[in-house]
Amino acid sequence: MEIKDFLVEAIKKALQKGITDGVFAAGQLPEIMLEVPPKKEYGDFSSNVAMQSARLFHMAPRRIAEIIIANIEADWLDRSEIAGPGFINFYLQSDIIYRELKKALALKESYGNTVLEKPRKIQVEYVSANPTGPLHVGHGRGAAYGSALVNLLRAAGEKVDSEYYINDAGNQINNLAASVNARYLELLGEKVEFPENGYHGHDIIETAQRIIDKDGDKYLKLSSDERLSVFKELALKEKLAALKEDLDAFNVHFDRWFSERTLHPEAVQAACQELLDKGTAYKKDGAIWLKSTDYGDDKDRVIIRDNGVPTYLAADIAYHKDKFERGYDKMINIWGADHHGYVCRVKASMQALGYDSEKLDILLLQMVSLYRNGELFKMSKRTGQSVTLAELIEEVGCDAARYFFIMRSLDSQLDFDLDLAKSESNENPVYYIQYAHARICSIFRQAKEAGISYDLDTVDLTLLKDQSEVDLIKRILSYPDEVKTAARDYAPHRIANLLYSLASDFHSFYNKCRIIGVDAPLAQARLALSAATDYTLRHALKILGVSAPEKM
Repeated sequence: MEIKDFLVEAIKKALQKGITDGVFAAGQLPEIMLEVPPKKEYGDFSSNVAMQSARLFHMAPRRIAEIIIANIEADWLDRSEIAGPGFINFYLQSDIIYRELKKALALKESYGNTVLEKPRKIQVEYVSANPTGPLHVGHGRGAAYGSALVNLLRAAGEKVDSEYYINDAGNQINNLAASVNARYLELLGEKVEFPENGYHGHDIIETAQRIIDKDGDKYLKLSSDERLSVFKELALKEKLAALKEDLDAFNVHFDRWFSERTLHPEAVQAACQELLDKGTAYKKDGAIWLKSTDYGDDKDRVIIRDNGVPTYLAADIAYHKDKFERGYDKMINIWGADHHGYVCRVKASMQALGYDSEKLDILLLQMVSLYRNGELFKMSKRTGQSVTLAELIEEVGCDAARYFFIMRSLDSQLDFDLDLAKSESNENPVYYIQYAHARICSIFRQAKEAGISYDLDTVDLTLLKDQSEVDLIKRILSYPDEVKTAARDYAPHRIANLLYSLASDFHSFYNKCRIIGVDAPLAQARLALSAATDYTLRHALKILGVSAPEKM
């Protein structure tokens, strides 16, 4: 266990002792939450457990806090103080941080990982953009956040599958084929009316031109329906390959690519029939309707149209039914904010099938706004439309794009400063963090040349007394708990924020504390502290999918 876990257990025992002594009323103990205070003078940890217990014990929070402090037993605790209406600030003994730092150093690259006795089986589905054109920056935010969330949950000890749902069976694919067909005919000098719901991106022209470059005009002899059938498969294959290439360049990889086509018609029909059999769907006016109002929706929803064609919802019902049948303990979907109204009906459909909809968490991704020279920037240089993910990566790089996408919570709109993302200065958080890692690598190269190394069994970490050293140690020791908290809250942005603070603490330490040229024991201790920082930096950067360069 980590020191925070020990403190939680000590508080529980103090509360239980109060119950045993008859001071507190018997009852279920509240969840004990600990936080690292924003200011050092407020201690190493703070808790509002006394205020949470006020109703349970029918006692004033400050009185509860006094009893907790009187009952708590921990030889590594220096003192506890009551603040405000009943907060308890805990101050650890000074040497505890050195013991914990040595444990961190012993774990090396695995520091930050949690090993769970019973890990959950979790599925994360994200991006899932229609394979009808290039990914844009909005997809990029979902891709960066989703892949970081997968990494984060795995670091927290969970068993995680990542999945991309390929929308390759609906009208959008028919429109893709019709759009390519129109451009194909145009490029060959044929007169054709562009389809009303067609895709106007320049990439459609490029697809049609590639077909001509490879096969010439041989498809002209086919009927319109035959040509559309051929172009549907050619275009889908090309778009999906390009999409995978963009994601690979963005350090995003999926365990499974799930084709919507595999659900039609059997799985979709089976799901709709099951709803009918359960009485949670009904027939009306030749269509089949889901009784979604029984589960909180504002109106019932059509799942099979009166012409027998399934709606998008029907396919999504079949898909999520498949997810539940795979036995996941938790399923997480990351969708665009424009799907807000769709959340209720999907959850309703799962309840209608008899599944626990609480196992399905849907996170909504807010918009991204690009800025250049302080002004909103919308247009792609190549297409005149929205900026593609590939163009963004080309301009600012994968690392900067990923970090900027992740550094804000998913439910907040993101203003992406292109100039800042490209700058090589301390104002750029990515550069600032990576430079900390490069500095550590430089320290170890210089230490090797100077013949300085440390032995974990003999290094005296208690020599690290400077405030910058103590601050850096405490930041490192807060990391494993931050991983757990971020995983619990689906919040990889917390790791991005901690990374920046860790880099800041390291730069302060580096500027104040020499390693080369001081007494050997102190040099060894500072080298060990640099190593612990490096383990933590690289672990966190790996979660975010950002590289750790050795030189800059």
